Amino acid sequence: MGARGTQLAERVAELARERDFVSSLLDTARVFIIIQDEHGRISLVNDYALTVMETQEEKLLGRLFDDVFPARDTASIGGDASLGDSTSQEERCLRTTEGRQRTIAWYHAPLPIPLEGGPSRISVGLDITERKIAEARLTWLAERDPLTELYNRRYFHEALALAMQRGRQGAVLLLDLDQFKDVNELSGHPTGDRLLRMVADTLFQEFGHRGVIARLGGDEFALLLEGADAGQAMYVAKQIIPLLENTGLDAGGQRHRAAASLGIALYPDHGNNAADMMASADLAMYKAKEGGIQRWHLLSTVETAKDELQERVYWVERIRQAIEEDGFELMVQPIVRLNDRNVRHYEVLLRMRGPKGSLIAPLHFIPVAERSGQIVQLDRWVLRHSLQALKHVQDKGISLAVNLSGQTLHDDGLKQFLVEELSASGADPNYLILEITETAAVTDFSTARGVLQSIRDLGCRTALDDFGVGFSSFHYLGELPVDFIKIDGAFIRSLLTNPDSRVIVRAIADICAGFSKQAIAEFVDQEALVPLLESYGITYGQGYHLGRPVLLTDVIPEALGNINRA
Repeated sequence: MGARGTQLAERVAELARERDFVSSLLDTARVFIIIQDEHGRISLVNDYALTVMETQEEKLLGRLFDDVFPARDTASIGGDASLGDSTSQEERCLRTTEGRQRTIAWYHAPLPIPLEGGPSRISVGLDITERKIAEARLTWLAERDPLTELYNRRYFHEALALAMQRGRQGAVLLLDLDQFKDVNELSGHPTGDRLLRMVADTLFQEFGHRGVIARLGGDEFALLLEGADAGQAMYVAKQIIPLLENTGLDAGGQRHRAAASLGIALYPDHGNNAADMMASADLAMYKAKEGGIQRWHLLSTVETAKDELQERVYWVERIRQAIEEDGFELMVQPIVRLNDRNVRHYEVLLRMRGPKGSLIAPLHFIPVAERSGQIVQLDRWVLRHSLQALKHVQDKGISLAVNLSGQTLHDDGLKQFLVEELSASGADPNYLILEITETAAVTDFSTARGVLQSIRDLGCRTALDDFGVGFSSFHYLGELPVDFIKIDGAFIRSLLTNPDSRVIVRAIADICAGFSKQAIAEFVDQEALVPLLESYGITYGQGYHLGRPVLLTDVIPEALGNINRA
């Protein structure tokens, strides 16, 4: 009897220790732990849950779980809500006693041992409020222009496409600031940025209730008026022009006004899809500029078709002749190592030769080349002449970076062309960097990954350009075979004034480091950016402060005979 009593006492002590251990787990775990009876009433709640909910245990015991944590409209994952015989997962809202809103991710499961004579369930909850806030913030940033906080080009394009799918009429107003370049040159980019923010604020305050407003980039803004006809669109245009004329600022003894030219295109009259509508609005805007500053122009249907055809035929022929007669010029912009300001790479830029020695910017002919299919020929022309120049500087450790268009990613002959041109030029592939944009990579990820890998197999290096604008490529970055990440200039330009840009750039730099990729900051236009970029671990920079574009033949005179044959 004594031995049996001793065993019983030991068992009781062991059970007490187990109870104390479980109780300790319940009270120290950083998750909600709640027990519900068969009717869904709370019978147990741990200390952590009470702390977050800012309440006392007696106020919860006996209450329905669904009353304390109202269910969302979305369905649970893997079962019914908090009751039933199976496990389930869901998210529910919680409003604390002090009125704070929290989001809790719940996992529900039946307890294997009934408590107090009836079936019970355990509900374990994780407070995901901060994660939800971060996700919402990233979504906001993905849709917004970091400088002005208006919607960005990507969002505007998607909104326009959806509006056109709904089948209603509408209008796109495309606005370009007149002589904005003078603001940057006379008073500096910070002043230009201030003026852009003032324009954005004015447009949003006056017209934000009428439609979607976006900054497309640079000094271009757009307004989508869903359901508007020609008369309504013209009425808005007539309001915008004088309104912006009265928007301005003083800097460096100069008065800068936000004069603008504005183009109007109507759907479905001027386009059957978002891309055509933007092209039509762009054409209307340039027609407004032809009439002088502070003008607006509404396309007519006949005029649109006629002008687009004439413009396209003209540039298609100009491009064809330039390809055949080497009527292009290559320029280069240095990519500088920030810690010692040494030039390690040059990005190759394309220009078309115009009359009397002028150089035509790519914005005039590249869109036409993309629509006509000539862009692949242009890419090959640039690659061939870049490789001929590369052989003269590779011994100095200098690389050349060449941009590839999205269409060239689908050029089945690209790899063979590179093999032949590398052999013919004698260039070392390790000093050739081929760039593709983030948009091209994400649009057709499998193709982009295959092409980048085939390029790397030849010994070339690769880069992802304009990274970060849409955040869409973060998920894929680790799978893309790229050596360099070029951080989009929109974030760099606003780095000193915009906390969001600093968060984003630092995150991109950390991601690059985590994936063993080197970061290049674009649009470095002032010295104050350099130490900040270095502190983030960014190795290289590119921008007017570090070096403006110059003729390739000025940097590599030996290339003159290969390029200047026209």
